[in-house]
Amino acid sequence: MLVGGPARQADEGGLGGRHGEEGRGRRAAASTPFRRRRDGCRRVSLASRRDTRRRSDDIDLVVDNAGINGYGPFAEVDAGLLTRVLNVNVVALTALTRAAVTGMPARGRGAVINVASLPAFAGDLPPDALPRRAVYAGSKGYAVTFTRALAAELAGTPLRVQVVCPGLTATEFHLGAGDTPVRGERRVHDEGGMPAADVVTASLAGLEAGEVVCVPGLTDAEAVARPAKAELGLRAGSSSRMAARYSHGE
Repeated sequence: MLVGGPARQADEGGLGGRHGEEGRGRRAAASTPFRRRRDGCRRVSLASRRDTRRRSDDIDLVVDNAGINGYGPFAEVDAGLLTRVLNVNVVALTALTRAAVTGMPARGRGAVINVASLPAFAGDLPPDALPRRAVYAGSKGYAVTFTRALAAELAGTPLRVQVVCPGLTATEFHLGAGDTPVRGERRVHDEGGMPAADVVTASLAGLEAGEVVCVPGLTDAEAVARPAKAELGLRAGSSSRMAARYSHGE
C-alpha cells in the first residue's frame, strides 16, 4: 500500500496512518513520483510509462490523502500558497494515481482511493458558514470528476477507484492553511467532526461495495446518483444551436 501525504498538515482527514493499519498484509512500495527540491518541498513529476510501471509493480492500494486548504479570500491569499494547493491537491493526486494504475492491470488487481471533500459540491454556497475556499473547493471538484471519469474508463477491469468525500473530520487539518505544517502533539481543531477511523471504515466498506463516490456521513445513498442525472440534463446543451434565451436580438 502507498499513502500519499507529503507533510503532517497535508494528511487530510487523518486517513494516512489509519489506512495503513487497515491495509496490513498488502504489498507496499517505497518509491513515488515525488522529487526533492532544494527548499525541502517535493516537486511532482508525471514520470514515464516505464518508470511508473516499475514503481507500481507491487502496489495493491494507493490512498492519496495529501491535501492542504489555502483558505482565505482569493484575491488576498498568497499566490505561492495557492500554487501549492494545486500541486498537492491536483498534480500530486494525478501523478500518484497514474503511477499506480499503470502496473495494476498486468497483475489483475489494485485499487486507488482519492480523498476529496464535501466542499467539492459546495461551489456557490455563501462563505458565511464555510471557509473562503475557491481554490480548495475547485481542487476537490477536480478530484471528484477525475476519479469518476477514471472509474468509467476502467470499467470492466479488475481495478477499482474511489473518491471519498468526508465532511468535517476530527483532525488538525483546519489548524493551518497549508503554508506550514501543524507542529507539536497531534491535535484536533475546535470544530470536531467525524472520527478519522469512521471515515476509513466507510471508505473501505464503500470500496468493497463498488462505490465510486463515498460520502461517509450521507444516509441517503441515492443522493450520490442525483448529480449524475443532473449532468445528463446539462449534456443536452451540446447543440449546434444557441438556446433561445440568449438570442434577444433576433
